[in-house]
Amino acid sequence: MDMMTKIASLIEEELTEVWPQAQGLPSKEEIRGFLEVPPDKAMGDYAFPCFRLAKALRNAPPKIAQSLAEKWNHGNVARAEAVNGYLNFFLNRVNFAEETLARVLEEGEKFGSSEMGKGKTVCLDYSSINIAKRFHIGHLSTTMIGNSLKRIYDFLGYKTVGINHLGDWGTQFGKMVCAYKMWGNDDEVAKGGVGELTRLYVKFHEEAEKNPALEDDGRAWFKKIEDGDEEALRIFNWFKELTLKDTARVYDLLGVSFDSYAGESFYNDKMDRVIDELRDKGLLEISEGASIVDLSEDKMPPCLILKKDGTTLYATRDLAAAIYRHDTYDFAKCLYVVAYQQDLHFRQIFRVLEKMGYAWAKDCVHVAFGMISFEGESLSTRKGKVVYLEDLLDQAQEKALQVIEEKSPNLENKEEVARQVGIGAVIYTDLSNSRIKDIDFRWDRALNFEGESGPYVQYTHARCCSLLRKAEGLDLPARDPAALDNDEAQALLLLISRFPDVVKEAAEKYEPFMITRAVTDIAQAYNRFYYEHRILDEDSAGTASRVDLTRATRDVIRTGLYLIGIEAPERM
Repeated sequence: MDMMTKIASLIEEELTEVWPQAQGLPSKEEIRGFLEVPPDKAMGDYAFPCFRLAKALRNAPPKIAQSLAEKWNHGNVARAEAVNGYLNFFLNRVNFAEETLARVLEEGEKFGSSEMGKGKTVCLDYSSINIAKRFHIGHLSTTMIGNSLKRIYDFLGYKTVGINHLGDWGTQFGKMVCAYKMWGNDDEVAKGGVGELTRLYVKFHEEAEKNPALEDDGRAWFKKIEDGDEEALRIFNWFKELTLKDTARVYDLLGVSFDSYAGESFYNDKMDRVIDELRDKGLLEISEGASIVDLSEDKMPPCLILKKDGTTLYATRDLAAAIYRHDTYDFAKCLYVVAYQQDLHFRQIFRVLEKMGYAWAKDCVHVAFGMISFEGESLSTRKGKVVYLEDLLDQAQEKALQVIEEKSPNLENKEEVARQVGIGAVIYTDLSNSRIKDIDFRWDRALNFEGESGPYVQYTHARCCSLLRKAEGLDLPARDPAALDNDEAQALLLLISRFPDVVKEAAEKYEPFMITRAVTDIAQAYNRFYYEHRILDEDSAGTASRVDLTRATRDVIRTGLYLIGIEAPERM
């Protein structure tokens, strides 16, 4: 039992003892949820707001807190003080140290995991690359947020389905084929791959500005793709093959995988069901020749289902995709990790699903995120101003290798460590703040070994591993938790003990950065402990405790880094 649960259980016992006739008292689980971490350490390790009890006990919060404090006799767990309606708890440091270490070391890599998701499935729609375009930095956030959430939900016992909803349909592919037919050839495309396709795409838009008639040619080629024209499909499928081959290298570098690559084209034969159902349920209306679902009562623009010419849109496909996913996976949640600009689109989609009578529409969630810029400059694929992700990752590894050669010239496997550190720096930067915030990627921050960065956390993990290697040859007795009765060790133990709650909250709020923040705080707390206290000394029982705390720190940092998609080097 973790400390917060233990305190909640004891509060529940005290309440029934002091007010045996009271009705409507919160359960142990509810009490645990009410517990807070005071902003000032002097106010205690945990605090229970007695305002939550005022109505049920018909009493003033300060009096409730005082009554509970007077009855509190669990000093082996914590000392309780009443302050302004709060019941503040100061943990028994020695017992807390022993119980926390025992739990973390016993559970090892499973510490923080749970079975709360057993029997439930979460679908995650993320990355969603566009065919015939190189994987650029703009796709970093959707890819890494989605990958992290998938790992988090797996860790909590859910079955997860990672879906790469490929952008493989639309007029742009007709434009791409048109550009290829006009200015490209097989040898150049085969040699240049997606890079050559991007060059052709940019050229098409440059030429179309001079000759608008090219737009009609692009639409004509897409019509051929839709109609199953042999030549058009051959070229289109070749572009798709080249793209997936190109992106596979990037996904391997990032450690990202998917269970499904069902993209927009996959739903071509599944949209008639949606359209017929909308029509049968009286939801489809004609407006200026187009077929829409009116959402005016929801204070939203109409959801466009069919254009005047009868062609489908993103909304049609997303409705078909949502229904297919629920039919196929029976999801408890379906998460769409897509930039915040698509907020209205998803609100419309979810509302249309509700109007169609699908109760599970409430389980569809748009996990929005902000935009990313590079060294202060915004990016645009259409204008040819873009940072390709593979190039960024290659640079990250090269720059990391330069730093490692300077700091650790005798390190073995420098290239492998540089890969782990460089890739980790990019991922950490992306997941270091709330996902809705815009990101300005800058090398000086990403590869800073001293500040809040991926390399800093990785280096702390490596430091722990180094100390544990040194301790392997020591004949240590049982640990003496009294050696951890100091401010630095206690601060570290508190952060470690709260890690399971951080993981659950990250899942509930779809916020991987909470785990990034937690492992960074743990790394900083460990380094303060390391600098203030000699880990290995002549006090063998104290050494055993400090070594165990180091081992617990290593394990939690490694788990946390894994959950956000970063590797943990053992030597740096």
